[in-house]
Amino acid sequence: MARPRTFDEERALDAAMRAFWANGYEATSTQDLCDATGLGRSSIYNTFSSKHDLFTRALARYIDLTTTPQLELLEDERRPPLERVRTLFVRVLDSEFEARGDGPGVGCLTVNTTVELAGRDARAAEMLERDQARRLAALRAVLESGQRTGEIGSTRDAGTLARYLNAVIGGMRVAARGGADRATLEGIAATALDALAP
Repeated sequence: MARPRTFDEERALDAAMRAFWANGYEATSTQDLCDATGLGRSSIYNTFSSKHDLFTRALARYIDLTTTPQLELLEDERRPPLERVRTLFVRVLDSEFEARGDGPGVGCLTVNTTVELAGRDARAAEMLERDQARRLAALRAVLESGQRTGEIGSTRDAGTLARYLNAVIGGMRVAARGGADRATLEGIAATALDALAP
């Protein structure tokens, strides 16, 4: 008979997620994961089977925790389209600086993973592509809505604008990881919003 687990698997997953988020996949050792989760190697491998399995589960959790509320915001038709986009930028900035605390920026786990692994890890690339497709579809829909009402004045294709905003957000997250301050990132966000205004 298998022994019952004596730890909170979800809490261990959150701790592993934070370790991968701060250090990246390659630089996070099994010992780092043991230290972060408080688990021994055998518990980690019995529960998650491999470092890669633990990483993909942590990445899936991160995507769920970050994408779901952003999509809810973008799909909230009670708010005008441009306000939804503006609020998305504020949330991105808030998340960067909440995660940073007093230390260096940690950026975004999906952006960090794209840079580190997307070209050589098929499972991670598939997860990131699916997440990006959801984000782009939501951005495109809100931009099309704003173009119909005249609130968004750019005549560029809404899909192109969605990819542009997604790239700006990714760039802001990389800049935050590099130590950019909030005022710098707010200026980038304002410039992107200016490109949409009538």
